[in-house]
Amino acid sequence: MSARPQVQETDEQPREAGSQQVGDLVQQASSQLTELVRGELRLAQAEMQEKGRRYGRSGGLFGGAGVVGFLALQALVATAVAALAVPLPVWAAALIVTAVLGAVAAVLALSGRKQVHRAAPPKPEQAIENVKADVAEIRRSAHR
Repeated sequence: MSARPQVQETDEQPREAGSQQVGDLVQQASSQLTELVRGELRLAQAEMQEKGRRYGRSGGLFGGAGVVGFLALQALVATAVAALAVPLPVWAAALIVTAVLGAVAAVLALSGRKQVHRAAPPKPEQAIENVKADVAEIRRSAHR
C-alpha cells in the first residue's frame, strides 16, 4: 500500500514539470509573436516614411515641371508676337496674339461653366430617388 502513494507523487511531478514547460513555451511563443508584430510594424513605418519622401520629391519635380512648362508657354507667346512683328508693327502683333489667347480663354471658361451646370446641384439625385423608391416599397410591404 505504501507503493501506491509514491507512484502518484512521481506521476504528478512530471505532469507539473510538463505543464510548466508548456506554459513556458506558450509564454515564449507569445513574446516572440509580439516582437514579430512590433518588428513588422517598424518595418512598415520605415517603408511608408521612405515612400512619403519619394512622393514629396516627385511632387516637387512635378511642380518644377509645371513652372518650366509655363515659362515655355510664355516664350512661345513671345515668339508668336515676334513672328507677327516681322510683317506688322509690334503693337499690332501683340494685340493679335492677345486677342487669340483671350478667345481661347473664353472658350475654355464657357466649357467649364457648362460642365459646372451639368454637375449642379451637388447631390446624388439618382441615389436619392432610389432610396425613396426603396422606402416606398418597404412601406407597401409593411402594410400587407
